[in-house]
Amino acid sequence: MEVIVDKDSGFCFGVKRAIEMAEQEVSKEDKLFCLGDIVHNTEEVKRLSEKGIEFITHKIFLTLKNCRVLIRAHGEPPETYKYARQNNIELIDATCPVVLRLQEKVRNAQKMNPYAQIVIFGRKDHPEIIGLYGQVKNAIIIQSLHDIDAIDFLKPIFLFAQTTKDTDKYNELKDKIAQHIDMAGGSADNFIVYDSICGQVVDRASKVKEFSKKVDTLIFVGGKTSANSRILFDICKHNNKNSYFVTSVDDVEKLDLKPVNKVGVCGATSTPLWLIVRVRDFLRKKFS
Repeated sequence: MEVIVDKDSGFCFGVKRAIEMAEQEVSKEDKLFCLGDIVHNTEEVKRLSEKGIEFITHKIFLTLKNCRVLIRAHGEPPETYKYARQNNIELIDATCPVVLRLQEKVRNAQKMNPYAQIVIFGRKDHPEIIGLYGQVKNAIIIQSLHDIDAIDFLKPIFLFAQTTKDTDKYNELKDKIAQHIDMAGGSADNFIVYDSICGQVVDRASKVKEFSKKVDTLIFVGGKTSANSRILFDICKHNNKNSYFVTSVDDVEKLDLKPVNKVGVCGATSTPLWLIVRVRDFLRKKFS
């Protein structure tokens, strides 16, 4: 049985950059805090914890003074920076450049038309959305099509998406809002849609789709709390019914896998390559 790894697997640029910054900073001094999990992958967080990085909640952050704190790739609202300045906290800012640009676009949109509605497609409790929400006043967060009643279709609308959202669902939301504007008698000219989904995430979706079709069985390695993992796994499952979601080798051991000609192993943009390789090596040994 052949076991292959999707050559495009591994961290996206933003996550890789944040982890490299974390490792560099913790090597300078023993103590480094990270505000939230640096990536939605338990195994990688565990590895970095063993290097001396302490992952903290926002509640704990608001008790700190005179220390160093890393901001992860997801970004933070302005209040985080304000608290750091007031309490002599050195921030190591690893916010993904793509997220930083999106935060700037959201701020500029509100400056361009203070009366327009800033609508953001994403999960309310996702750290990137929390960071985006803090950039402007009274943004409307849309988690699904069921939430669009919160929008006034007669007023100007600026639509954005969380950088890791599914492109097809974003397009569906865009079309649905356009339909409601038309039915309400509003102006299409007052509806501006921003292309804010990360290009690397979009590219990864097309790559896993093709990869899943080339193998008999697919093992997808991801984090349970990772939005990107859920989106990409759904694509794999849709294109290959013999797709399995695992978080570690322990999960693979529990699967009742039958020998086949070709098994593929891939992961999310938040999945470390070392973990994907570990799963591959386990499968090769199991079926050798």
